[in-house]
Amino acid sequence: MTSMNALVCVEPGNLRLERRSVPTRGKMEVLVRPRMIGICGTDYHIYEGKHPYLQYPRVMGHELAVEVVEADADSGLAPGEIMVVNPYLACGQCSACRHGKPNCCKQIQVLGVHRDGGMCERLVLPVANLISAPGLSLEACAAVEFLAIGAHAVRRSRASKGERALVVGAGPIGLGAALFARLRGAQVTIIDTEADRLAAAAAVLAGTVTLVVDDATGRNLAESFDVVLDATGNRQSMEAGFGFVDHGGRYVFVGVVKGDLSFLAPDFHRKEMELLGSRNATMEDFASVITAMKRDQIPLDRIVTHRTTLSDARSDLATWASNKAGLIKAMIVV
Repeated sequence: MTSMNALVCVEPGNLRLERRSVPTRGKMEVLVRPRMIGICGTDYHIYEGKHPYLQYPRVMGHELAVEVVEADADSGLAPGEIMVVNPYLACGQCSACRHGKPNCCKQIQVLGVHRDGGMCERLVLPVANLISAPGLSLEACAAVEFLAIGAHAVRRSRASKGERALVVGAGPIGLGAALFARLRGAQVTIIDTEADRLAAAAAVLAGTVTLVVDDATGRNLAESFDVVLDATGNRQSMEAGFGFVDHGGRYVFVGVVKGDLSFLAPDFHRKEMELLGSRNATMEDFASVITAMKRDQIPLDRIVTHRTTLSDARSDLATWASNKAGLIKAMIVV
């Protein structure tokens, strides 16, 4: 095989299926075949032209289950093995990497964002970014990455048994945060402005409190929480979240917004709250998700709601970008 299909976002609003040469791997690299690709909020933002760190054209896709095609004999990998992909390619040398935080490497390259990703038929990856997960399905392997983002945010929050945790935003990342907060024993509440998203969240997280708020500021929310995790990427919501944090509580920004945010400094000081950023995930978080999946703690059958193919994704991704009714997580089957 010398050429392959790749789904390319040529420019905002323009997806094209192209023939490209199969990439050539180097030492300590593996040629893989993407088998299942989760469509992420990042991919929709790229399609819509809303991503702040991107240059076009771009092959999207970083939530990947891949099959090993070719690897070095001493890599420990064999053709046909199904692997989870950690899509955060770190330099290993900067201060963040040296301190065990490759998720915020100063020279990080994220598949599908800073470099071409997995919406294609062949891909070359570093050996170190492949994770074995025997026993997991293709869909489970492709779901590990987005759930790891929620797991990382919850780990950053230090949520513990009996604490009250508020998750703002009932999208896939918010659901992941809620799942792992609950696995830590926290009492979880999820809020969103859209009732259908909350209904989907309630189906995934049976017994969790879900509340529809009147707008992004959540003005009809009276209670304060030990931990607040905002997964909206919405400026109004992120600023309003300071008011939801109880005295001595922690506030985690899981989503990101381009531009400045403001908060009331005396209130921040009076509560002695902690403000934390949460970026990507680490191998520890990937391992936590895989363990939870093997323990049947992740209701994946209720999370993956839509499926498509690489060629049909040209139209389906465009449709889902503007109409997410009933959509939690969509997968591309390659």
